Amino acid sequence: MNENEVKHLLFVCVENSCRSQLAEAMARRALPAGYEVHSAGSRPSGQINPRAVEVMAELGYDLTAHQSKALTEVPDIEYAAVITMGCGDNCPWVQGQLREDWGLPDPKDLPLEEFRKLRECIGTRVTDLFKRLSEN
Repeated sequence: MNENEVKHLLFVCVENSCRSQLAEAMARRALPAGYEVHSAGSRPSGQINPRAVEVMAELGYDLTAHQSKALTEVPDIEYAAVITMGCGDNCPWVQGQLREDWGLPDPKDLPLEEFRKLRECIGTRVTDLFKRLSEN
């Protein structure tokens, strides 16, 4: 990667209140140099799920600084990776060199312990994504 080239990642779910926010937060915690990360929703709720805030606070990450955003509010660029969270969102206008759907359940009604498990699953997938992107 050219040292002036920035790779952008985009995580997408329906409301941009749980899964994509957790993915953005986990990516920001481990963000290698040369990357920027974004998240958005196809129908944003306008708020971050309080449980998402709680489970990220447990890791020392303040999710209250995030906002629920629409796809129209993120940069209109070609992303290094566009990751959907199992919501079946098709975003044909969002260009991505890599496109994946992680098939994750919507955690908004899950018990706290299940929410934590999903956070850890997302963290593992984010780490793997960074490894794969660095190999290209």
